[in-house]
Amino acid sequence: MKILTKWLRAYLPSLSVDDAQLAEDLTLRGIAVEGIFDLGEGNGSLYEMDITTNRVDAMNHYGIAREAAAIYGVALKPLHFALPAPAPAAEPFSVQIEAKDACGRFTARVLRNVTIGDSRDWFPGAEVDTYFKLLEQKKISNAVDATNFAWLAMGQPTHAFDLDKIEGGIVVRRARKGEKLKTLDGMERVLDPEDLVVADHVKPLALAGVMGGWDSMITPATKNVLVEAAWFEPMAVRRTARRHGLHTDASHRFERGADFNAAPLASAIVSSILLANGGSIEGELVDVRVPELEARTAHRPPVALALREVQRILGKTVDKEGITAATVESVLSALGCTLDMHPEIFAQGEAVWSVTLPSWRLDIEREIDLIEEVARVYGYNGFANTLPSFGEGVQALPWAQAESAVRRTLLAAGFHEAIASTFCSAAEAALTAPQPGQVVPLGNPLSDEAGVLRPSLVPGMLAMVAGNLHRDVSDVRLFEIGTVFSGTTEKVDEHPSLGFAAVGNLPQQGPLHPARAIDFHDVKGAVEQVLARFQARIVYFDRFPPQDGLMPAWLHPYRAARVTVEGITAGWFGQLHPSEAAARKIKEPVLVGELYLDRLYKLPLYKPAARDISRFQPVRRDFSLVLDESIAWERVDQALAALQIPELVDWRVREVFRDKRLGNREYSLLMGVTFQAADRTLREEELQSFHAQVVAAVGKVGARLRS
Repeated sequence: MKILTKWLRAYLPSLSVDDAQLAEDLTLRGIAVEGIFDLGEGNGSLYEMDITTNRVDAMNHYGIAREAAAIYGVALKPLHFALPAPAPAAEPFSVQIEAKDACGRFTARVLRNVTIGDSRDWFPGAEVDTYFKLLEQKKISNAVDATNFAWLAMGQPTHAFDLDKIEGGIVVRRARKGEKLKTLDGMERVLDPEDLVVADHVKPLALAGVMGGWDSMITPATKNVLVEAAWFEPMAVRRTARRHGLHTDASHRFERGADFNAAPLASAIVSSILLANGGSIEGELVDVRVPELEARTAHRPPVALALREVQRILGKTVDKEGITAATVESVLSALGCTLDMHPEIFAQGEAVWSVTLPSWRLDIEREIDLIEEVARVYGYNGFANTLPSFGEGVQALPWAQAESAVRRTLLAAGFHEAIASTFCSAAEAALTAPQPGQVVPLGNPLSDEAGVLRPSLVPGMLAMVAGNLHRDVSDVRLFEIGTVFSGTTEKVDEHPSLGFAAVGNLPQQGPLHPARAIDFHDVKGAVEQVLARFQARIVYFDRFPPQDGLMPAWLHPYRAARVTVEGITAGWFGQLHPSEAAARKIKEPVLVGELYLDRLYKLPLYKPAARDISRFQPVRRDFSLVLDESIAWERVDQALAALQIPELVDWRVREVFRDKRLGNREYSLLMGVTFQAADRTLREEELQSFHAQVVAAVGKVGARLRS
């Protein structure tokens, strides 16, 4: 935004600091001046400013002058535009507000016999021609220039209608289905029933708070004018502007909360500029208000502010006197607040005020907001550098050690940690949510692509993988430890989760291990390493037949697995479904998965324990087993672990054999078993007992010794 120091000084006649110092002091108070340009002798400087969205009150010259007055404690010249006495009207101009939830105030002033032409300077502080030239603001006509001057001066959008093109009176209402309006940009727009419009008794005249209509605009032939200044509810203006793809100076301010009490003054500014070329006022200002919206803005209840709380939160200052009652009153009064001291509390030595908030500062709502204003205007560099007091040691979260173990494991496995957005689209959420229907939508999403809280980390993983592949990064291994959300808007549950994805080639690891493509078993190995960090008795992988519909839709039905820990589903992983890969324009096979860490965190971490190496010789026995194809090694492995024989120190698969001489759907497995005692040499009768126990254990799972 462009601001003229020449215009600022018209409101601050006693301001003595130069433009450079003013810019620095404003910036330190949060009113950022990003550039200063000298405009030559007598013209001051031009500020390029970046005003944050919550400070709509400072998006104009008078608002910034108010800030400067508060900083330096100088007098601020009041805005006053005297108008000639109005001629009597037969009856007041008709104004009705039907959309009482979207329009809180509407003022209308009738001007007769005006001359539409060039605008001009008519008194100091209202130098339209001079200010517009310095701002490089295009002059169009006194009607358009007047409305532009109003928002540049005090931030209030206004509009001027050709009165003779208004049929009946003004009605502020919602658009009717099928209505059309040609706006000032020359486009004919089909209105939505939710659009807020300013209309007459026959047709719509303007998109309220956004843009005026073509058919009622001011032309050189206009003789009679209706000056409008109003207050529109921010959300109503935002929705109308977004529906029609419009962003105007008016909508920019109304969307962020305009000043409810500014309409009469803005109407006077516009009327003064128009009447400078001739004309007269007919009737008094018509001012229609909606009490409910006025109570929410201009008549908000006072906020209690205690000096002790101000001093407690802000702490010590460089100045030994510190923040006093006089400091608080001076700052807040200069910002437009009205402070009333509670006399009975003040008599007890406590300074407590009842603060009436200004109508132009809708961002101030609580005591802490007032304290922030005191600190901001006082100057943050005026506070002493102190460390915050803290009496307790830092306490780690209960699952911090487990999270660290998971992170170290994946980093050691060659994965890189990444962070994705907390939001995703509704379609992605429906695809990846572990529990259908448990998706939390956002009340006011920034876009459709970020409309819900993510129920899974998979959408973020896929987005990052696709982003890398589309930028010629072919080898990608990523993981994210983050929070996922489920439940409803009223009750949101948060859970820690682990998402991971891999695509491309594994690097060469010596001459015996050349580079090769990452496959399902590589990812399965990484998952097993993570699971090995926890003490779990039963861990296995399985899948469901595709026709059951129990496999996640984002996984390939034949190249995926479920992770089960202690009988509970702990996650899924596998190859991305071809249709999902095609939707993201991914040609390579992507391995992706998710582990539900909240379920793993309930298990204790595995703690490796060192033991002495036995000095007694081990004994190895081989068992040639025959098993049905449906019996996986995991079942044999679990059966042997359940024996809990201390001398049974190792068992593993030595060889797998398949031959037609075996039974139908059977295979042979050579299992090597090692026995060793820590305190003795094992005797033959002991080994015979161990042998029998092993045979019995594998027999229970359906294995038999091969004859």
